[in-house]
Amino acid sequence: MTSQVSSPAEQADENTAGEQRRPGGAKDVRRLDRVIIRFAGDSGDGMQLTGDRFTSSTASFGNDLSTLPNFPAEIRAPAGTLPGVSSFQLHFADHDILTPGDAPNVLVAMNPAALKANVGDLPRGAEIIVNTDEFTKRALQKVGYAGSPLDDGSLDGYHLHPVPLTTLTVEALKEFDLSRKEAERSKNMFALGLLSWMYHRPTEATEKFLTTKFARKPDIAAANVAAFRAGWNFGETTEDFAVSYEVAPAARAFPPGVYRNISGNLALAYGLIAASQQADLPLFLGSYPITPASDILHELSKHKNFGVRTFQAEDEIAGIGAALGAAFGGSLAVTTTSGPGVALKSETIGLAVSLELPLLVIDIQRGGPSTGLPTKTEQADLLQAMYGRNGEAPVPVVAPRTPADCFYAALEAARIAVTYRTPVFLLSDGYLANGSEPWRVPDINELPDLQVQFAQGPNHTLEDGTEVFWPYERDPHTLARPWAVPGTPGLEHRIGGIEKQYGTGNISYDPANHDLMVRTRQAKIDGVDVPDVEVDDPDGARTLVLGWGSTYGPVTAAVRRLRAAGESIAQAHLRHLNPFPANLGELLEGYDKVVVPEMNLGQLATLIRAKYLVDARSFNQVNGMPFKAEQLATALKEAIDD
Repeated sequence: MTSQVSSPAEQADENTAGEQRRPGGAKDVRRLDRVIIRFAGDSGDGMQLTGDRFTSSTASFGNDLSTLPNFPAEIRAPAGTLPGVSSFQLHFADHDILTPGDAPNVLVAMNPAALKANVGDLPRGAEIIVNTDEFTKRALQKVGYAGSPLDDGSLDGYHLHPVPLTTLTVEALKEFDLSRKEAERSKNMFALGLLSWMYHRPTEATEKFLTTKFARKPDIAAANVAAFRAGWNFGETTEDFAVSYEVAPAARAFPPGVYRNISGNLALAYGLIAASQQADLPLFLGSYPITPASDILHELSKHKNFGVRTFQAEDEIAGIGAALGAAFGGSLAVTTTSGPGVALKSETIGLAVSLELPLLVIDIQRGGPSTGLPTKTEQADLLQAMYGRNGEAPVPVVAPRTPADCFYAALEAARIAVTYRTPVFLLSDGYLANGSEPWRVPDINELPDLQVQFAQGPNHTLEDGTEVFWPYERDPHTLARPWAVPGTPGLEHRIGGIEKQYGTGNISYDPANHDLMVRTRQAKIDGVDVPDVEVDDPDGARTLVLGWGSTYGPVTAAVRRLRAAGESIAQAHLRHLNPFPANLGELLEGYDKVVVPEMNLGQLATLIRAKYLVDARSFNQVNGMPFKAEQLATALKEAIDD
């Protein structure tokens, strides 16, 4: 788990798999401390399902893990082509890890396109399992191979395992009343069975999952289970796989508790439900489906028993409009989207700023601009969240750092929204949304109290002694206005986007009043209570690496590598991006060099330089993929030595 501190042995290179070998009957069993596996094939080959099932069995076994799904934007990309390759990478270990790993130790390639798209990421000596049935002349030509790489010596630096996965699967399912095409669809389960044998993964949960998933088609369920078992048996009996591997549970990495594997979007959904329960407010989601945020809508729609209402609107504007209406009506209101949707929602976010109502705007960032890279990750919406509205419309911004941390980020965003009566941005991204890791299920007593006091009656006394309700009277500590639920007697008040008079809420065009309201709304956001940022600096370093959001894993892994090599470097990571923690300026002044890695072209660095006049150095990447720990370690070493 990312909250743990590793021993020096555990802080070694995250891609180096130390091994111990012991005899195990007819076949050797080797003990590894970590493994990185990548499943790759056509987007219709079931690679995401295969990876997800292997991940689930690995989580139940007790390993620490981190995943990286990677798939095309098209629902069904052209078969056998490089753009159509879908992959799923899993890094699992017997100790605390932070990233899906830089380079796979094992590649399962279901066709030539999958091999060509991924072989460049493999270190020498890696294992490659290929489905030889797909290496036809036509398939090879489609991706630019003049001849078969299985025969021309180009893969001599790897441990190659040619396996006719399709043929073996069809043969294993010949007793079932299935067409050849239907039988071939189970080849991913054959591959999953083989890998499960290789790494001693539990099988019961996968078989139960298949039986449940295809409960309405028992023949298909039985065929998939049979293919899975056949893959396992193939590994056990074939001479090509003379070695299997064990990766022990990560007993030292986890504090005592109940754990489950969780993705970022699922953690966000659970965090929103927990926030509504802690606030004793009904949860309302007004949303329009958009990659990679749609999973939150799908998940929340399953939980009506917790008072959750989900509204799939006809467009982004309707989604946030309904959510803002729900906020006015006294619900914990949420809208989910990605960058293009934020652009469409911007006017209503400004209205929420003017009305001063709590609203959670969850932006699962993806590559842009415009439609951009819908299924790839990026951190390029920070300035949009900060400034992407007309007028002075300040909004708090919160960012989770890991998939499991999305749960707690949702609670924190809800706390700020209901306490300060403001819309709040939560900036996750595709890497966190689709990636997964173990999550300790918290005790309810560990969750914050978010109870809300609605306005019940008059809150202001006029000069003549009359008691009245002023909708823009403010709490002296938070500057929040009262939350008056429609229908409460005596609390009728105006709403709308035209400027309000301070206190009374009447429409006002007075210049001095507008100046006061603008400055008051800004002061409210500037005064949001956020914890100080913590710095990890064990030996008084002169260089600080400052991150935010999903860069936490790769940055921390890079810092571990540098320290293991004897380098001195400090690390701090921001959850609150508006307002910044109160101690951030003083912290930054304590270092000679500040490096800010971001999956954009330097947005946080720009904010840091402008606010604190610090010569923050950017290290940027915008290729749709998360940072690799090795490249960050190299860049940080250069900064230290500069």
